[in-house]
Amino acid sequence: MRSLCILWMLFFMQVTWAQRKAVFIILDGISADALEKTNTPFIDEIAAAGGYTRANTGGVKGSYNESPTISAPGYNHILTGTWSNKHNVWDNDIREPNYNYRNIFRIAEEHNPNLKTAIFSTWLDNRTKLIGDGLSQAGNIRIDYAFDGFELDEEKFPHDADKRYIFDIDEHVSKEAARYLLEHGPDLSWVYLEYTDDMGHRFGDSPEYTEAIQLADVQVGRIWRAIQQRMQQTGEEWMIVVTTDHGRDAATGKDHGGQSDRERTVWISTNLNKLNKRFGNGTASIDIMPSILRFMQIPLPEDLERELDGVPFIGRVSVANLRTQQEGKKIRLTWDVLDDSGDATILMSTTDYFRQGGVDVYKKIKKVKVADGTALVKSPQSSSGDYKFVLLVPFNSINNQFVDK
Repeated sequence: MRSLCILWMLFFMQVTWAQRKAVFIILDGISADALEKTNTPFIDEIAAAGGYTRANTGGVKGSYNESPTISAPGYNHILTGTWSNKHNVWDNDIREPNYNYRNIFRIAEEHNPNLKTAIFSTWLDNRTKLIGDGLSQAGNIRIDYAFDGFELDEEKFPHDADKRYIFDIDEHVSKEAARYLLEHGPDLSWVYLEYTDDMGHRFGDSPEYTEAIQLADVQVGRIWRAIQQRMQQTGEEWMIVVTTDHGRDAATGKDHGGQSDRERTVWISTNLNKLNKRFGNGTASIDIMPSILRFMQIPLPEDLERELDGVPFIGRVSVANLRTQQEGKKIRLTWDVLDDSGDATILMSTTDYFRQGGVDVYKKIKKVKVADGTALVKSPQSSSGDYKFVLLVPFNSINNQFVDK
């Protein structure tokens, strides 16, 4: 009997040790080409353990979900797994974010209130406006540990024209992130560092910008080393994602916000080595949120999953990139096949109540094989002419809004 108890205790300890935790780091405004030309040993080391890929931000160019390549929208793409037409963040003012498209911290907390969360940020609005920490309209969630707001402390960080104080804050934030992650191991954390974007705006493509990227890599390195040490000490499994929010203009590298290829191209480095066909094949910034949730084994509520624009780049996935096009009185749906097994069920709704916090009623209109990659459906009689489609497949789901022009 005593031996059996010991075995159960050992089993429980193994389950505890195998806890899955995640941290994502956003380094502001580093274009993919600039990163790839710069010596970044720590970001490269993370990628060597898992993978590196270029990715896109800004939605589908010229479509209903095209989004500006600006910082706050870029952060919220990552936080919510949706584009600006849904989360409603279009610039850095963050005037009226639509919290119905719940962010990753809210999803995690609603799934398990005992999960511990943390944010380490050089911009206070990330927590207070984007996450909506403590706001009733954002679900009254609370980040368990917040280390931010230092850009407002001009006594400790005097503001200078060269923006060196931003680097000092990044140092302060990254050192605390490394310490806290090592000592406390929160389940889900976000680290945001700003200096690279400031140097991009000030100097464009330049030695100063390159140096800023190298300094950011050192800051990533201290966090990565802390996580490695934590994993060795506890047996926990950790996922780290390092990324950026937007690229830079092609002419000088000083600006962003437009829809040029360079502004729309971002990148992702992660230590996970079980990456699927989505990684490196149409990868987008919106894929980070569902990938982290899948790693942490946190399911999405059905209504939210049907609004999700991202596709996980870990685990098995069936399809990506649902597209719609008018063909006479019918609508052609097409999708990219990543795993051709099983059936695809097409759902349609003629309402968009979710946007206002309501519930959309979906009707099943067709079932085809995933491998078909296409289906032709009748146009419904709707006064608005706008329809929401969802493709339910064995290993994920994707959606598209058909806009009758």
